[in-house]
Amino acid sequence: MRKSLMRMTLRQLQVFNEVCDLRSYSRAAEEMSLTQPAVSLQIRQLEELVGQPLFDYVGKKLYLTEAAQALQRASRDIFGRLENLDMQLADLQGSLQGQLKLAVESSAKYFVPHLFAAFKRQHPEVNLQLSVVNRAQAIRRLADNRDDLTVMSMVPQDMGLDFMPFLNNPIVAVATPEHPLSQLAQLRLQDLEPWTLLVREQGSGTRMACEEYFKEKRVHFSQTLEVASADAQRECVIAGLGVALLTRHAVNLELATGALKELAVEELPLYRSWCVVQAKARRQSPVALAFQAFIRAERAQISVLAGRFDGLPKGLPASS
Repeated sequence: MRKSLMRMTLRQLQVFNEVCDLRSYSRAAEEMSLTQPAVSLQIRQLEELVGQPLFDYVGKKLYLTEAAQALQRASRDIFGRLENLDMQLADLQGSLQGQLKLAVESSAKYFVPHLFAAFKRQHPEVNLQLSVVNRAQAIRRLADNRDDLTVMSMVPQDMGLDFMPFLNNPIVAVATPEHPLSQLAQLRLQDLEPWTLLVREQGSGTRMACEEYFKEKRVHFSQTLEVASADAQRECVIAGLGVALLTRHAVNLELATGALKELAVEELPLYRSWCVVQAKARRQSPVALAFQAFIRAERAQISVLAGRFDGLPKGLPASS
């Protein structure tokens, strides 16, 4: 190994990772409570040790060189191993401590915090770093080994991943109570075709699942309106801009209060399973292993938690 690499410091790598994540010297300085010249100095010293430039400016945008990409992968591995060491030392002392880095598809963001809260009651010294992403972003993060675990549906089959399904993710059609479709007691998916359909952005797992299902059922929507999040989708439906297919967990409050109505579509709900996903090659931390063990052991508790998101008013039977 080059002797120069042995002179790198963890502080330099921390600064470097912050610049990589934020793509900005000034924002990295602000985030780390440093001056911009101090950040520039740390990066310049790293470049001297590596022997190559780490960043290129094209226009006003900062890009990582190949050397920076290699250094970023190595530094993430270093910090990941240090975090694992910290957790293992805590485990030897008889307590589970550390941080769980969890990426979740946006359709799961309503439920997963409650799942983690139940886990934290058993392990109060564990903290959560939660990243909410769409499916395309989740796949990129898995490829880059960014997180301990990922919660997603429609797991890619070509990436060497281990996954554990743990909860159904029901996708339903919703509209305002005043919408003409809401007045019908029985509908087919084709009955929605004349109406504007509010859809998620490209890269969304819910959108991909719906498009595959529409193709299977030979349903085509000529009028669509694309919105960038499930929250925006829900608000657009409430505003009367169209109908939407959303995970029931995302609209449970609106369904329970009557702000929205679940349409009685014969072919729905469309069920997809939420899965806990990890790269097979990733060495899991004690916290990640404990979280997976909790999910396997607490299926009954998870079902009770999921019941809070069924979209029904309290006491109303599911068959109503």
